[in-house]
Amino acid sequence: MNSKADNDWLYEITPHKKLISLNLKELWRYRDLLVLFVKRDIVTVYKQTVLGPLWFFIQPLFTSVIFTLVFNNVAGVSTGAIPSFLFNLAGITAWNYFKACFTGTSNIFRGNASIFGKVYFPRAIMPLSITISNLLKFGIQLMIFIGFYVYFVITGKPVSPNAYILLMPIYIIMMALMGLGLGMTISAVTTKYRDLTVLVGFATSLLMYISAVPFPLSKALEKLPEYSWVFIYNPITQIIEGFRYITLDYGTFTWGGFLYALLFSISIFLIGLIIFNRTEKNFIDTV
Repeated sequence: MNSKADNDWLYEITPHKKLISLNLKELWRYRDLLVLFVKRDIVTVYKQTVLGPLWFFIQPLFTSVIFTLVFNNVAGVSTGAIPSFLFNLAGITAWNYFKACFTGTSNIFRGNASIFGKVYFPRAIMPLSITISNLLKFGIQLMIFIGFYVYFVITGKPVSPNAYILLMPIYIIMMALMGLGLGMTISAVTTKYRDLTVLVGFATSLLMYISAVPFPLSKALEKLPEYSWVFIYNPITQIIEGFRYITLDYGTFTWGGFLYALLFSISIFLIGLIIFNRTEKNFIDTV
């Protein structure tokens, strides 16, 4: 007869029984797989492209130039003493990280159904790998921003950070949590309603404009006072405006807005995690 010890399993794979389960021990056990997925996300995206990693530099620079020409030169949106190009580059740098996290995690279940259906590993590794790989891209674009920042300082422009620059890590965490939470929620919903995937691109473009990315929040409130609530209660607006404020010392910052964005980011992440864990149990039957 087999002893009781012979019947004990080293690992037992079961559906999540808790409403919120971070599974940190399991994620740590699969850390090598997480590193592999991060490398895959970074390498494969630009592996068969002409310019390769140069797209990390080209995209924010070209977007900043277009925003400067259209909004600042043609539309006459003023950024005060801050160079318009640097103002736009700051907003785009922060926006790109949120956007990459959101769009990258909004199709997790459908995009990886073939892998999920064949082998087990903690599903949360997928959105985590996308967030971490995008953090590297954010770091590269942040270095571009710093490079132009130094240039404008040398040329005598009145550009300088303020003491709130110490909040930079928290702003980065808020971008990641916001993108993760929204992305996991959309990914879970699209397992049943696939046409919502089409709306992600359109909604992201619309969200950029109501998040005051290409113009100062003060100008939006001045020109569109009847729609001020759209900008004020949009947590992404608070993140973008706060990021510009701590780096350029220009814009609007309130502790109320900061705490509102922080609490919203944590809440939307937890909600997305709950929906993600519940969908993980039976998504393979509907995807």
